[in-house]
Amino acid sequence: MELKNMVTIVSRTGRHLQRYNFHGHRQVVGCIPYRYKSVNGRSVVDEDAIEVLVISSQRKGKGMLFPKGGWEKDESIKEAALRETVEEAGVLGDVESELGKWSFQSNNGNCYEGRMFPLLVKEQLELWPEKDVRQRVWISVREARKVCHYWWMKEALELLVNRLTSQGQVVVETKKESCSSREGSLTRSSKILKVY
Repeated sequence: MELKNMVTIVSRTGRHLQRYNFHGHRQVVGCIPYRYKSVNGRSVVDEDAIEVLVISSQRKGKGMLFPKGGWEKDESIKEAALRETVEEAGVLGDVESELGKWSFQSNNGNCYEGRMFPLLVKEQLELWPEKDVRQRVWISVREARKVCHYWWMKEALELLVNRLTSQGQVVVETKKESCSSREGSLTRSSKILKVY
């Protein structure tokens, strides 16, 4: 799939190709688009040298977030993450290794399984499918922590920052997550890396 050509078409819609996990929860994937500000010859990157791209929600009052959407049956997980990022934020780049997997529940009670990837931005497009319905803004990591609407995306951001700046001691913490729906309930433990 050539994504540069795809930006001339509209975003995918519908759920007929949507993936669901074995609990019946919709699988969504997304990226945290990032770039480096000038590091002025420093060998260690700190979070002040990183900018991330956030987008506005299509629904008013839902704040800012990172691009994400449904993972469909005709694409790999990384292709889906890149497609959603191109459709919603209009950027291209290198999709890196997965940051993690989260279970979360929407305000209407639907359960989801979300996965996030870093995307080192190589190109910012002037035209993209959701240009007329979303704003995009490059901001600092510190600001992203304040404005990002979703807790699980904030956790993904922390994992990204730790990965990009890791020079210290790594501590693994276990976190329990649960999600309940009509189809049943899911509780899982996840490992979170913290760098000090």
